[in-house]
Amino acid sequence: MRIALGLEYDGQAFAGWQWQPDRRTIQAAVEAALSRVAAEPVRVVCAGRTDAGVHATEQVVHFDTHAVRKPYSWLMGANTELPEDVRVLWVREVSEDFHARHSAIARFYRYVILNRPMKSALLRRQVTWHYAPLNVEAMRQAGRYLVGEHDFSSFRAQDCQSRSPNRYMHFIRVYREDDRVIIKLCANAFLHHMVRNIAGLLMEIGAGKQPPEWAGEVLRARNRAAGAATAPADGLYLAGICYPETFGIPRHPIFEHLPEGASRYTPPELSENPIPLP
Repeated sequence: MRIALGLEYDGQAFAGWQWQPDRRTIQAAVEAALSRVAAEPVRVVCAGRTDAGVHATEQVVHFDTHAVRKPYSWLMGANTELPEDVRVLWVREVSEDFHARHSAIARFYRYVILNRPMKSALLRRQVTWHYAPLNVEAMRQAGRYLVGEHDFSSFRAQDCQSRSPNRYMHFIRVYREDDRVIIKLCANAFLHHMVRNIAGLLMEIGAGKQPPEWAGEVLRARNRAAGAATAPADGLYLAGICYPETFGIPRHPIFEHLPEGASRYTPPELSENPIPLP
């Protein structure tokens, strides 16, 4: 039996998603909780590994088990066993061909910047702080250079293990809510540190240190050294994963705005012959 879960977590006290010896990780916490509910060892596969300090409002995982439990029992049992900074939001029994990572056709991240003179006493690790006023319109213009299918080598970490730097960016939206600047990014998949490197570039442009067209210059350089500093993990949220409707996985409303044909696009590292979007 294959089960899919939606997870929410506060990443500030974790060393990231992936299991590491002698480190507190989200994967280890989730597997320990599910194993107790199943009364057998459980190993989970996630839609996307998050780094230390990165949060999620909806991570998706799947696991296989011989244990027979009702969805409600998985939900309540896992949440009883999980630490307070991790929660299961929903549970679905899925077909054997569902894969949390390989079946995903788009990912959605949100980056939140507290843009005011003083740091927050309450949101120290939930937002990134930027004291100087940010020009949202300049950041919005810069984001347009990164939309579409591109080689994102300038935005990948040196230790990124993806076979290809090509990704299809569906959209980048930048807007202000009171003293916060929010960046929303949706792509078929993301490279390691890609969101944080884009956020760092947009903040530099928003602060007036570079013009909006610099985003295009950095992209064309295909060289990480050409870009801005990597933005902090604080303020970064994995906010949604989009799957074909046939799997019955809950979708974030933002995926309603994906361009026609998006479901036909396969990330290069998951297919030898990817089909590009029209």
